Amino acid sequence: MMKHHFAYLACTAALVGSALGAAPPAYGPMVHFVDPGESIQKAVDAAQPGDTVLLMPGTFRESVRITTSGLTLRGVGRATVIKPAATKAADSCGRAGNGICVEGTKGSPVVGTTVASLTLSGFAKNGLWATDTDRLTVRKVTAEKNGQWGIAQQGSTRGAFVENTARDNGDAGLFLANSVTEEGGATDTKGAVIKRNRLQGNRTGVTVRRLRNLTVARNDITGNCTAVFVVGDETPPRAGALTVRENRVVGNNKYCAKTARLPFLQGSGIVLTGAEDTLVTRNLITDNAGTSPLSGGVVLFKSLVGATNERNLISDNTLERNAPADLVNTETTTATNTFQDNSCDSSSPTGLC
Repeated sequence: MMKHHFAYLACTAALVGSALGAAPPAYGPMVHFVDPGESIQKAVDAAQPGDTVLLMPGTFRESVRITTSGLTLRGVGRATVIKPAATKAADSCGRAGNGICVEGTKGSPVVGTTVASLTLSGFAKNGLWATDTDRLTVRKVTAEKNGQWGIAQQGSTRGAFVENTARDNGDAGLFLANSVTEEGGATDTKGAVIKRNRLQGNRTGVTVRRLRNLTVARNDITGNCTAVFVVGDETPPRAGALTVRENRVVGNNKYCAKTARLPFLQGSGIVLTGAEDTLVTRNLITDNAGTSPLSGGVVLFKSLVGATNERNLISDNTLERNAPADLVNTETTTATNTFQDNSCDSSSPTGLC
């Protein structure tokens, strides 16, 4: 592993130092270069806030746990591949079946850390798992063929998930939640964004569970069982106060068998269950077709614990060739959801287009 410092204003510093004869050298953030066969974890452990761990092209077989704020872990694109270790993992991240873990603690989050430009493939659980973070950025990461989630986060705020590719993962390509182990009301992400990602061949493209104040925008979501799943329940505060806009949701017709919590899934575009005050707008939603209770272009469905969707606005979307209908509202006794100015051909009940 090689280490290099960034030199800031090196020539000026040299001149000032020679003139005054007293100024000590000023060092900026460090870059830690890691080649295949070397340990990423050792470089991460040696790094300080502001440093970059730069991974060279090739395959690395290990899991990596990050607990340092302000750290950047970056590859050189899809040619930098992280896969499971060939032997039993020694660290908690690897033992849990994850590729990269970014982990803070309650009351002391990891702040401002970035993971970028690499591939996470074949992990038993999650490609990237994050908990108790603030302002985590995950950009241009490819997460493929992982057993559960491609990229996942819980208990965190102000995350940015941008220009990633998540494909052929066992559950969601991108999964954000308040908590995966505890029941409780929705938490405020303080403006998290899921933007310009490509999500293909997963059980669900994007799952947002029990969260508020979040944007899902301009993603390309195709070939999943369900494209976008906004999940809430009756526990206050309710999930919602978020925006799903300008996404391309096309042909999400993969078949996924039922589970203990959900019926079989196929042909679902954007699904809201137990959500409130959510805006679904300016999305292109076409060719999502199936016979699941959750099939259709935009589907409002009472949650499995009986929580209704309330005060959601579905507007200005373009919907074509979705089945059983472009717009589906199974909560006909609830009049607080609004459908307006959508371009569509069919709805259930009729009259929503």
